Amino acid sequence: MTTAAKPTSAPTDLGLQQPTIWGLDAVALHDRFWAARGVQVVRQGEQAEIVNHAELYLLADKDSLLIFRLGRLVDALSWLKPQVMFARIHDTHDPGYQERVIADSDENFVRFERVYRHLNFRLGRVAITPSAEIARQWMESQATRDSWRKLRRSIPAQHRTTISVDGSVYNRNDDHQVNDFVHELINFWRRPDATIARARRLSGEVWSDLSAATDHDSRFVGPVWIGTGRDLDGINSIVGPAVLWDKPELRPTVESLQWNSIEPTEHVAGPKQGTSRRSLYRVTKRIFDVMFALMFMLITLPFYPLIMLAIFIEDGRPFFFAHRRESLGGREFPCLKFRTMYNNADDIKTELQQDNQADGPQFFIDNDPRITKVGRFMRKTNIDEFPQFFNVLLGQMSIIGPRPSPYKENQYSPAWREVRLSVRPGITGLWQVKRSREPGKDFQEWIRYDIKYVENASWKMDSYILWGTFKMIAGLK
Repeated sequence: MTTAAKPTSAPTDLGLQQPTIWGLDAVALHDRFWAARGVQVVRQGEQAEIVNHAELYLLADKDSLLIFRLGRLVDALSWLKPQVMFARIHDTHDPGYQERVIADSDENFVRFERVYRHLNFRLGRVAITPSAEIARQWMESQATRDSWRKLRRSIPAQHRTTISVDGSVYNRNDDHQVNDFVHELINFWRRPDATIARARRLSGEVWSDLSAATDHDSRFVGPVWIGTGRDLDGINSIVGPAVLWDKPELRPTVESLQWNSIEPTEHVAGPKQGTSRRSLYRVTKRIFDVMFALMFMLITLPFYPLIMLAIFIEDGRPFFFAHRRESLGGREFPCLKFRTMYNNADDIKTELQQDNQADGPQFFIDNDPRITKVGRFMRKTNIDEFPQFFNVLLGQMSIIGPRPSPYKENQYSPAWREVRLSVRPGITGLWQVKRSREPGKDFQEWIRYDIKYVENASWKMDSYILWGTFKMIAGLK
C-alpha cells in the first residue's frame, strides 16, 4: 500500500515558481478563501480593483496570510456600525510541530519523529470596513512602520473600534509558513468550490481538479486536495490533511472571480451555537476542575504522611515520582505520583523488555517485579495518583481527559491524531474506564478512546466517565 501523508511541501521541480493548486498559489488561495465569505482582501501598496460587490473589505499588510472566524467581528459591526474595525489577531497556531526523519548509522529509515514547539502567541493586525473608499485609500497608501497608526488617526474615534480574536498569522515570504498556512486552510475551508470553479468534490472532504485522474479504489482519510494533472493510479491510501499540487507543466489558467455570483459560505451569521456551547463547556469544566481538586486535596492531605512513611519503610526516598508528560500543544510538565516502583526500576525494565505485553510504545506486564508491595496496593486503590490533583490546580491537567503521555509515546501517534494534545490530559478518562487489556489491543484502544473523548467531550461524556471511575474504584465493575 502506498500512502501519502501531508505532502504540503513545494515540489522540487518548480524552481523559483510558487507551487499551485487548481492554478492558485498560497496568496491567491488566501484571497479566494476570504472571497467565499464575501470579503475582499486589500493589501497596502498592491494595486487591485476594489470590488463593489464585496460585503466587507479586509485591510492587511502585504506579507500576511490570515485565518480567523468572522462571527464576533460581524456581530460587533452590526451593533456598533463603525466605519472601521481594527482587529488584533492572537496567533495560536504555533506550537504546531515539525516532523523529522530518524535514520540509523547506515542512513536507513527508522521512523518519523514529531517535535512539538511551545506556544508562541504572535499578533497580527487587520482592519475590517464596509467602505470601498477607505479600502481604496489603504491600497494606495505607502507602506511605512506607522501605517496602522496613520489609518487610525484618519478615522474619528467615534467611528472606529478595536477587537481581539484568535486566529493564525503566516508570512507569505516564508516557505515553511506558507506550507503551514495551506495545511490549516485545508482543514478550515470546507467548500473551496464556492470561489474555485475547478474544484469538484470526490467525497466528503476530498476535492479534486476536473482533470485529475483518481483511482476508484483509492482510500482517503481526512481532507485532501488534488491538483491539476495528478494521477492517483496505484496509490491506495492518502492520509490528510494533504495537498497534491498541480503538475507544473499542466498548471491551468486561473479563471476570473465573479463576485456577483458568489454565495458566501460564512459571514453574516455570528458564532455558531455549538461553538458558544463548547466555550461554555470549557469554562465550566475548568471551574469544576479547580473546585473538585481543592475539595479532594482537603480530604486526602491528612493521609500523605502515612503514605510517605509506608514508602520510606519499604524502599526509602524519594516519596514522589515526577514523570515528564505532554499537555496542551505538546507542552511538557512533571506529572506527579506517589512512587510505586523500586529505585532501580529502570535497570529491571531493560531486562524485562522482551516480556512486554503492550502492543505500542507503552510497557506492561502482569505481576511487574519493579513494583513495590506498597506500590501494588496504591496502584490497585489509585492512591498513587493523589498528587496529580496538584497538576490540576496548576492547569497542567484536568480531572477528565485523555491519558497523559510522554513525548516518546506521542511520536507513535499518526499525523492526524495530534488532536489528543488539543486538550488537557486527565486523571481519569474514557480509555481508563473502557479498556479491555486484551493482548494486542491496548495501544489501539488507548488511541481510539482518547480520540473519541476529544471529539465528543461534553458534560454528558464527563458524567459517564466519572460514574465509571467510581464503579472501578468501588469494585463494582
